[in-house]
Amino acid sequence: MQLSVKHTTHYQYDVPVDYGLQQVRLTPMERDGQKALSWDLTIEGGKKELAFTDQYNNHVELISIDPGGSEIAISCDGEIEVSEASGVVGPHNGYMPLWNFKRETDLTQGGAGISALIEQLGSDHSDDIEKAHRLSALIVERVPYLVGRTDADSTAEGALDAGGGVCQDHAHIFLTAMRKLGFPARYVSGYLMMNDRIDQDATHAWAEAHFGGIGWVGFDVSNGYSPDERYIRVATGLDYRDASPISGMRYGNAKENMVVQLQVQQ
Repeated sequence: MQLSVKHTTHYQYDVPVDYGLQQVRLTPMERDGQKALSWDLTIEGGKKELAFTDQYNNHVELISIDPGGSEIAISCDGEIEVSEASGVVGPHNGYMPLWNFKRETDLTQGGAGISALIEQLGSDHSDDIEKAHRLSALIVERVPYLVGRTDADSTAEGALDAGGGVCQDHAHIFLTAMRKLGFPARYVSGYLMMNDRIDQDATHAWAEAHFGGIGWVGFDVSNGYSPDERYIRVATGLDYRDASPISGMRYGNAKENMVVQLQVQQ
């Protein structure tokens, strides 16, 4: 399937910004089953300082805000060819060793809520991938998709306590539980072509777990199935902070307003 993406993130500040830097992870990496036919990233109100591949094999561009500027827009426009693989991404590669994906982070620390979720999962002898799918279903049952219950800094345990969350929270809970069960697991950010709309409010997030003899397999907990040819993988990491589309810093006390325009279609 050939997917078209048009994505603009527009930041406005209430006072001029003297200095600001943003790390931008918005360029899909080519891999088996995913090929960029075209991809352009443009900046208004700033400039590209450098580009590099990080420890998770993500393409990262460092963007500076024009000194004294009060707005910056980061836009992507491209076409990606994606093939169906039933969620299987394949063997591990990149600079980060596989064992590191079993490590907890501030957002994925397990506590009583995760332990209870694992206990509810049970200890039957179903195969590992089937168990991961059952875990995914339990998470949505316990934490239904609800906007406004959590924020970008919410932890896996916090989302469980809130009783609702979004795709970021579902991925964090899944990662935390899978790591507790002994599996390497990672966060994925990217794009999803929805069947009922073209215009979207934000990028999407899901999770991947690594299984012996198969490699990485994706799980979109929020939607209840493994990613197919409607998904574009862009960045991965231990949690949201490693794979967020845009993250950065700036000097001063300027208040920020962000507007996202996103279209994904065949």
